[in-house]
Amino acid sequence: MKKLILILLMLPAYCLAQDSVYVRKTINKLTSTALWGRGYTRDGMKKAAEFIASEYQKIGIQPMGNGYFQTFNFPVNTFPGEMSVEINSKKLIPGQDFIVNNESRGLKGKFILRQIDSLNYEGNGGLKVNLKDKLTWSVATESRPGLTIQLNKKSLTALPGEIKVNIENQFISNFEAANISGFIKGTQHPDSLLIITAHYDHLGGMGSKTYFPGANDNAAGVATLLSLAKYYAINPPPYSVGFICFAAEEAGLIGSHYFTENPLMPLSNIKFLLNLDLVGTGDAGMTVVNASVYPKAFNQLNEINNAHHYISKINSRGKAANSDHYFFTEKGVPAFFIYTQGGPSAYHDIFDQPEALPLTEYNDLFKLIVGFCKTQME
Repeated sequence: MKKLILILLMLPAYCLAQDSVYVRKTINKLTSTALWGRGYTRDGMKKAAEFIASEYQKIGIQPMGNGYFQTFNFPVNTFPGEMSVEINSKKLIPGQDFIVNNESRGLKGKFILRQIDSLNYEGNGGLKVNLKDKLTWSVATESRPGLTIQLNKKSLTALPGEIKVNIENQFISNFEAANISGFIKGTQHPDSLLIITAHYDHLGGMGSKTYFPGANDNAAGVATLLSLAKYYAINPPPYSVGFICFAAEEAGLIGSHYFTENPLMPLSNIKFLLNLDLVGTGDAGMTVVNASVYPKAFNQLNEINNAHHYISKINSRGKAANSDHYFFTEKGVPAFFIYTQGGPSAYHDIFDQPEALPLTEYNDLFKLIVGFCKTQME
């Protein structure tokens, strides 16, 4: 009997310790080839949404509304097929040696490049070539005439002269995506909520052989959200805790904007919202967007951190429309956007991979979030 009591007393701490294993496993799943960058080709975003919903169900998260999925539509430019570039007869590797601008249209042919300046070239048919020190990609909701190719300067052994391209784009005017929403019911105040959010989409794929894993951006945020859900499922709080994984953040905060315009609960019932994005590092501390907007809450966060020495440094930042917290703030919902710093510099490129993600401060960040949420429930 004494042994059983001891095990029960240690259960929450045990769950905290084991969450790092779950987080790593979840990140590996979200960044896998099967989910293809959680984007717009090969059903990557849809498969990611289905995986997250299945985790909600396993954990015991109740759906908001009639189910986990809140669907919406928007236009997007995609690159599902051919992605071939040769410079001076040298075949280049997509993602590593070159990327195409996300608004570009397809083009096929061989062209002679004319030099505009030290970094820019052009050819016939609306073709432009830019030389870059670093290649980063994004998502476009429109398609414009012409093709712009960005070349990694390190991949060139000579100035660009002749270029051969075969690029295929597909503009989808009505792409369907879904936010994944649920909650754990509070024991005393079920109609009041703390909300934890993270976007699950990333950049998807560029062609048929290259995809962007998005380990730090934002598989780490989703995995942390799910591990927090596991904790609260075992330790039900007095207030309800909601969990929202947004789609289409990379396309312009489309999923979170849709949610705030079509909320699944009264936004006035939200006591505080924490948005997790880029939380897989932490060697150099973390930053809180909206810290200066909500100084009392930021002071509470710092008091917890100072008492337990969780994170080496917490930086204050003001209001910014740089992640999914933004439209909630615009609707009067108090919200922080938390991101960690230090470690690998990969961002919006093919090198944001799970094996390179250190999760340096995952355990401490987890404890800090739980502690902060407790202050908001009092």
